[in-house]
Amino acid sequence: MYCKNCAQEIDDKAVVCPHCGVSQTVDSGGFGWGLLGCCIPLVGLILFLIWKDTKPKSAKSAGIGALVSVGLGIVFYVLMFALGLGASLSGM
Repeated sequence: MYCKNCAQEIDDKAVVCPHCGVSQTVDSGGFGWGLLGCCIPLVGLILFLIWKDTKPKSAKSAGIGALVSVGLGIVFYVLMFALGLGASLSGM
């Protein structure tokens, strides 16, 4: 096998190139990381911060999932506040 970065020959099972130090793992991102970030926003944020340099596609998926979750939560609370305020004003 050859390194994706420096094209030097490396072992087939190598995770990191011994010549240049670049990771040889494939980062495909994926819907699963976004779903995890959406269901548990804190985990999505942590994964984003940990993976932003080594796995940018997966980090972006987890981060977007966390942002979507937080955004939906804010919309939900604003909507509930507006409905509650409208109900209290119509009862007067």
